[in-house]
Amino acid sequence: MTNDSFAVSVTKLTKKFGDKVVLDDVTFEVKEGEVFGIIGPNGAGKTTTLRIIAGIIRKYEGEVRVYGLKPVDARKVGYISYMPEDAFPYDNLTGYENLEFYAKIYSKGDKAKAREYVERGITIANLGDRIYDRASSYSRGMKRRLLIARTLMVKPKVAILDEPTTALDVESAIKVRETIRGMRGESTIVISSHNMLEVEYLCDSIVLINHGRVVAVGRPKEIVELTKTNNLEEAFIKLTVKENDKGLIA
Repeated sequence: MTNDSFAVSVTKLTKKFGDKVVLDDVTFEVKEGEVFGIIGPNGAGKTTTLRIIAGIIRKYEGEVRVYGLKPVDARKVGYISYMPEDAFPYDNLTGYENLEFYAKIYSKGDKAKAREYVERGITIANLGDRIYDRASSYSRGMKRRLLIARTLMVKPKVAILDEPTTALDVESAIKVRETIRGMRGESTIVISSHNMLEVEYLCDSIVLINHGRVVAVGRPKEIVELTKTNNLEEAFIKLTVKENDKGLIA
């Protein structure tokens, strides 16, 4: 298949910051409409990979394509929507006003489309009447749901969510996961997460990166079977910790 046959295609991606190699010959493909997870230990290169796909980091070696386009070009035509891990809404605006602000940007002057985006965002956020309260009064979980709504409401071809449930309590994390799961098929969703049970629940396919290199790629169930473990959490430990000591992963 050619690069434009996939939502995202990453081929021999290498990224250095000075002398430090953050990504080393990373290759994987994301099918249209799936939820795809990028997982790995802290410092593995997950966020760097997401920022490259999002068109934020523009200098790298190798090839990255989003529906056949370079990420920066895909971003310009509105194919990509990106939520960083450390993103926060504008606290002095209401939830509604936060959605409205971004809807106006993405609709490019089309008022009907902007209204459509906002209504869609309200549905995705599912905050009830609290959508009209200032974001400063929201819990962390409510803010996260607003940000995910802001990312998904514009119907991007590729939505990129960096650690969408980080630091959330159990109830809030469940609501965020259900939101993401409910959007499966409407957009291709690429996420990173430290929670392997979450990844196993949400993701159709994953790539596991360790020390900037691909350790495993495929469906979670396939990786569990390949490693002869009981779940993705055990497979993660085996591939990123124990197997390193044996020299099986270079």
